[in-house]
Amino acid sequence: TGNWLLVLSVILLTYAAHGCPDKCLCYTASKTADCKNRGFTEIPAHLPPEIQILQLQNNRIWRINQNAFTGTPLLKILDLSNNSLSSLAPGAFQKLRYLQVLNLTRNLIHYIENKTFSFLPHLKELDLSSNSIIRLPETFGNSTGNITLLSVKHNKLQKMERVLLESLPNLKVVLFKDNPWQCNCNVFGLKLWLESFLYRGGISDGIICSTPGIRKGKDLLKVPYELFGACPLTTAHVHLTSIHHHSFEHRSSLKHAHHIEHGESSRPNCEPKPKPRPVSLRHAIATVVITGVVCGIVCLMMLAAAVYGCAYAAITAKYHREHLAPVRQHGTPEEKEPFDSSLA
Repeated sequence: TGNWLLVLSVILLTYAAHGCPDKCLCYTASKTADCKNRGFTEIPAHLPPEIQILQLQNNRIWRINQNAFTGTPLLKILDLSNNSLSSLAPGAFQKLRYLQVLNLTRNLIHYIENKTFSFLPHLKELDLSSNSIIRLPETFGNSTGNITLLSVKHNKLQKMERVLLESLPNLKVVLFKDNPWQCNCNVFGLKLWLESFLYRGGISDGIICSTPGIRKGKDLLKVPYELFGACPLTTAHVHLTSIHHHSFEHRSSLKHAHHIEHGESSRPNCEPKPKPRPVSLRHAIATVVITGVVCGIVCLMMLAAAVYGCAYAAITAKYHREHLAPVRQHGTPEEKEPFDSSLA
């Protein structure tokens, strides 16, 4: 009887905690609810309010109601990967103020609305990879500035607004791989932002162009700035603020100041336009330093030559005063002999 009570206690504590849905396994020690591979079409109800990890991957969840997480306010990790979500209602996650990791990979999401992830001040990792996303908003929402990792790889993105990335100042890793990036004026701001991001030590897998054809397969960072010469003039001052990054070219495969507001109405191919390429600030500084050193050396050499010349002139003058002056006064022996002596 004692053994059976012990077994029953373990089961109650580790597998079937109070309030756990029938199809889920709840673990009180790790504060985890394991509800993966259970055929759910919605977020299950009656979850333990104290859980911090909710595993819902590999189900058929197709929508998230606004009150779906009211009963689980302490969640820190939410895995909704490999489900059937096609859209996300704004504020769907607003009850999860302590959420740190949100995994939405391998769903059917086509777009993300503004403020979808509002009120998630502790969110650090947002994984949107392997969906069908064709556009992203200008902002993910209020209080999302602590995101350090953003993955949008394996989607259908042709462009990405720079203002969105600038709203995430703590980004350390951003993944862009396998999207049909259209490398024209629409991504000029993105190019500038990415250069600055990598210069500051950020990590990225890079952006590979899909269109236009002449740039297919090329790294966006290696597309010359001259090819963006026909882009709207509103980006010119953005270009100038990023001069010190222009010589930087993707120093690690793992390692654009305004948003281009009229990008869609601009010429799609951004035909080349004659425009001098700005000089790298670092190279300019190096040139100034080297020029200064050379000029300094030349000045020193000229000074040495002047000193030598003055010394030589002084020595020569002294010699003339001391040796030649007496000779001129007394004359040479030949000058003192009578003229007739030469006839003798």
